[in-house]
Amino acid sequence: MRRSRISVGLVLVLPIVAITLLWSYRIGSARSARTQIEASAKPVAPFQQLSSDGQGSLRAIIQAGNLSDLRWPDFSDYGKYVQKLYESYGFSLPWVRGMQPTAQAQQLIALLLKAEQEGLSAEDYDGPRWTNRLAALKPATTQPSEADAVRFDVALTVCVMRYVSDVHIGKVNPKHFDFGLDVETKKYDLSEFLKEDVVDASDVAAVMAKVEPPYPGYQRTIQALRSYLGFAKEYGGNQLPAIQKTIAPGDSYSGIPQLIHLLRLVGDLPTDANIPADETVYQAPLVEAVKNFQRRHGRTPDGRITTQTLADLNVPLTKRVRQMQLTLERWRWLPVGLRTAPIVANIPEFRLRAYDENFKVVLSMNVVVGKAYDHDTPVFSDSMQYVVFRPYWSVPYSIAKAEFIPHIARDPDYLAKKGFEVVNSRQEVVTSGTVTSDMLAQLRSGKLFIRQTPGPKNSLGLAKFIFPNSFSVYMHDTPAQEFFAKSRRDFSHGCIRLEKPADLAAWVLRDNPGWDMDRVRAAMNGSPNQQVNLAHPIPVLIVYGTAIVTEDGLVHFYDDIYGHDAALEKVLAKGYPYPG
Repeated sequence: MRRSRISVGLVLVLPIVAITLLWSYRIGSARSARTQIEASAKPVAPFQQLSSDGQGSLRAIIQAGNLSDLRWPDFSDYGKYVQKLYESYGFSLPWVRGMQPTAQAQQLIALLLKAEQEGLSAEDYDGPRWTNRLAALKPATTQPSEADAVRFDVALTVCVMRYVSDVHIGKVNPKHFDFGLDVETKKYDLSEFLKEDVVDASDVAAVMAKVEPPYPGYQRTIQALRSYLGFAKEYGGNQLPAIQKTIAPGDSYSGIPQLIHLLRLVGDLPTDANIPADETVYQAPLVEAVKNFQRRHGRTPDGRITTQTLADLNVPLTKRVRQMQLTLERWRWLPVGLRTAPIVANIPEFRLRAYDENFKVVLSMNVVVGKAYDHDTPVFSDSMQYVVFRPYWSVPYSIAKAEFIPHIARDPDYLAKKGFEVVNSRQEVVTSGTVTSDMLAQLRSGKLFIRQTPGPKNSLGLAKFIFPNSFSVYMHDTPAQEFFAKSRRDFSHGCIRLEKPADLAAWVLRDNPGWDMDRVRAAMNGSPNQQVNLAHPIPVLIVYGTAIVTEDGLVHFYDDIYGHDAALEKVLAKGYPYPG
């Protein structure tokens, strides 16, 4: 039975955003591969030498950082790399020999024309323009002009530099969105990379494949994208008929034939399901197919075609393709070279996964994230350092001011009734009972603080997991277990609430001698505020992906709850140069 299952041809064991098998990629690995497979790759002719006028034209283009022939003419953000590359060749043309494009140039152009298959746009790399550029050189033209060769060569250099950078670290710097992800350490010296690894490569595609993020979840998304590109062309922009009321099993619906077509196409309805071509009654196996569809879109799988389910079904497949493209952009922002398997929380999916030393998922659970619009959980990476069992909750001033102080003003015993106390800056208890007017004034001014005493009713539950960061975000237990049963789970003030905190504690402490599940549970019911440092830091990634392809090949789509997709879309629409 096929359920939106994408065959990737490789054993891919990690989701994303998931989300991640993190291998280190270095330019040296590409050079090693090049040494092995390209030992016979030698220039068959010298690089195209230019006259003094030709060199002057080349220098002028580089100095201007602008080439009008390009789809996006301004390449000033790559200017230093372009300058360095041509200086290294004495201002000759690396992509032209004998006034005709090199084999490597032609291989690169073929890759750029297929950029859509990588979640990018061929138009951004001058897709429609290469035919005329090639036609202006040999062998198509008997006597090509030096000016045409110069403009061809610079155009290819800029487009390839953009493509390499876009695939490796993404188009837009995540810092532009105030995300705590750093792509600077991943950046290539593009001039060196092209000269050492690409210009003379016998197999350009093999070298360029090394540029891609090394995460299995990324590769699964690429494969899913290619399938959905085909689905979108086949299905078009068809819309299912509107409904006046919820369609329940056994009801008639005029859109049944079209619904069958869509669900078969995306894999929710098995291809061998026996349904009459003229069926108009909504019943099994179509009901089960709708449940599959609902699960993949983060909805309650009740099999009823509600207004929400119909809206999901009517989302154009071209938009689903775009969701994948935006998620792939964010994949490219993630760090590489982490030495320890990570914990990954994907915000729109409301899901956390942990991995073992073999990079297999060993733990997965629902999570609650920050409320949309006012308490967003930030996107960032850091390292978990320690766990605190039976923690205090130090109430942030913003929450104290908005939610506690008004209650205290009306009832001075409010904190005592709710299990809170007032402390000073040294965490010394000022009162566990009545709050005086003087204490209330100091609470308002931020000189005194509110904290909740440890225990099962504590807002942090019986454990919190600390990975020190500038956002003051952490993971923790919660007494509000009812929220984990909801399909949409953005209810916190920004921190991440865990469905299975004991399981996560046992996993992160697995290398700490004696810390098995029994000891974890004892600590969760033992002394207050017990801190246990991890034997080694564990990478934590808080990511944002609205299109996720899990290890089983199923493609899942989620709502853009924080509007991050929309914000990224807006920046990308402006074209090069992007915020870097």
